[in-house]
Amino acid sequence: MSGSLVSPETRARVRGLMTPIAVGLGRLGFTPNALTLVGFGIAVIAAVLAGLQLWLPAGLLVVFGGVFDLFDGGLARATGQVSRLGGFMDSVFDRWGEGVVYVGIVIGCLTADFDPGVMLAAAAMTSAFMVSYTRAKAENQGFTPGSGMAEVGLAPREVRIAILTIGLLLTGGIASTTPLAIALGLIAFLGTITTIQRIVVTINQAKQQG
Repeated sequence: MSGSLVSPETRARVRGLMTPIAVGLGRLGFTPNALTLVGFGIAVIAAVLAGLQLWLPAGLLVVFGGVFDLFDGGLARATGQVSRLGGFMDSVFDRWGEGVVYVGIVIGCLTADFDPGVMLAAAAMTSAFMVSYTRAKAENQGFTPGSGMAEVGLAPREVRIAILTIGLLLTGGIASTTPLAIALGLIAFLGTITTIQRIVVTINQAKQQG
C-alpha cells in the first residue's frame, strides 16, 4: 500500500502491547461491545470539555479515548469474540465519537469568538469523514480486501488523533488558540490528501481488475 505514516508493523506492535490490558478488562466483565460504548462515552466527555473551552483536559481525554479504542478489538481477538456486528459497532462508534469531538470544538470556538477555529474544525471533520468513507466504500465494492485501505494515506485515524491531541494540549497549556487552529488545518489538509490517495489506489485497482 502507499504513503501511510503508520506502518502495519507499528499497528501490530501497539495492538500486542494493548492486548494484556484488554484481556484484563474482559476479566472484569467487559465485553468488546461494552468497551466500544465506553470509548464512545469518553469521546462525548472530551467534546463537552472542548465545548467548555477546557482544552487541556479535552486533549487528555482525546488521546486516552484513542488508546482505549484499541481494547475492544484486542479483547475480541484474544477471546475469539470477533464478529461482523462487533466490527460494525466499532467502526460506527469510532466515527460518531470523532464527529462529536469536532462538534465540541466548534462550540468551544464559537463561545471563544474564534471564528477561524469554527471553519477549520468543520473542514477537519469533513476531511476526517471522507478518509473513513473512502475506505468503507472501497472495501464494500470489493477493493482493498480486509483492512488493506487502512494502510493507505498520510492521515489515518491514529495520526489525526495525535495531531488533534497536540493542538488541544498546547492550546490549553499556553492559553492561545493558535496551536488548535494549526492542528485543525493540518488535519483538514492531510485528510484531503489521504482521501485523494485512497481514491487513486481504488482507481488503479479497478483498472487492474478490469
